[in-house]
Amino acid sequence: MNRNVLGTGLVSLLSDASHEMVTALLPIFITLSTAFGGLGANAAVLGIIEGLSDGSSSATKPISGYLSDKTKRRKPWMVIGYVATGFLLPAIAFVHSVAELAILRMSAWAGRGLRGPPRDALLSDSVEPKDYGKAFGLHRAMDSMGAIIGPVLVFLLLPVLGVQNTILVAFIPGALSILVVIFLIKEVRVRSSVEKAIGFQKSLKLLPKKFRHLIAAQAFFGVGNFANALFVLAALDILTPSLGAVAAASAAVGLYALLNVIYALFSFPVGVLADKHSKPLLLGVGYLFNALACLILSWWTGNILFLGLAFVVVGLQLAFTDTTEGALAAELLPKEVCGTGYGALQFVDGVGDLISSSVVGILWVAFSPIVGLIYSAILSVVAFCMIMWLMRIPKAPQISLLGVSKSGSNPDE
Repeated sequence: MNRNVLGTGLVSLLSDASHEMVTALLPIFITLSTAFGGLGANAAVLGIIEGLSDGSSSATKPISGYLSDKTKRRKPWMVIGYVATGFLLPAIAFVHSVAELAILRMSAWAGRGLRGPPRDALLSDSVEPKDYGKAFGLHRAMDSMGAIIGPVLVFLLLPVLGVQNTILVAFIPGALSILVVIFLIKEVRVRSSVEKAIGFQKSLKLLPKKFRHLIAAQAFFGVGNFANALFVLAALDILTPSLGAVAAASAAVGLYALLNVIYALFSFPVGVLADKHSKPLLLGVGYLFNALACLILSWWTGNILFLGLAFVVVGLQLAFTDTTEGALAAELLPKEVCGTGYGALQFVDGVGDLISSSVVGILWVAFSPIVGLIYSAILSVVAFCMIMWLMRIPKAPQISLLGVSKSGSNPDE
């Protein structure tokens, strides 16, 4: 634990509390009848908006990752990104059409993409290689604590304030996250023999083969791993006939909070395991958890305990995949192209989300939700097989491309 590990965790906690409030309400806001203040759209629209938003996020990730390597400064790109998400997402409360919502959501997610690779590179620079798993696990745990706080606030405020006013409350944690990244996080001065900036294409070419294998596995997983908003919508659709629209909406948000509780509880323990055991294996276990969650949900039963089990498994999937992906990337990447590598990896993740959320949303409406869930489960199993191939590759040495140890950093400089 140092100021950068604490700072990145705290800023993610606050930012996630803000944008998860909006994310939890989006399925309700988009599909709710216009007579009740919603937009009156359907699951296909939700899936496409989520996919396009992830696509806009993906477009900025390689750019910000490379620029953080080129300028040797991570923090400015983080500030811009957190300002965008902190203010644009809560502004969704003012929209009157699907098009306006899509523009704000995509713009906010572009900011989210801008901040991601520099933040993960900064976290990688701030700790010793033996602590990558714990650092990323702690960060993901704090991040998911924010994702718990957001839905819980929605659960408490929605019956009192209504959808739009509850979205407006998300301005508060969003603004606080900006203050934290400005005043608590410090740049890390990493010793390097590189004086002249490396071009973008050359940076991509310098990404190690082992890291490219990780990208390939994540690509297959991402194409099947749809947005969590569709899990919330599934719970809403399943529970509405028996509970009614209002109670079903509250229960769906409660299940989403449960998902994030599991994510928060298991992220750090998974990080500890990742520092002691095979990171690719743990990542593959995360892929299989996603397949299992989809298969459980595909039973389409209104039993709240069964639905709760599905959301618990999704939380485990997030703990395993998000923690070990970041830690494994830190282990494989030379520090001269660390930001570029995280940008490339997160770009692939985002393109996968663009495809998966859009495809599953369309399958949901054109055929049935079960078809979309089975599609996701199959691709998750394929990704597991691919990551098992990565396990056959020897562990990467902890040195940079130019012979400089990655452990030569001081997060307080």
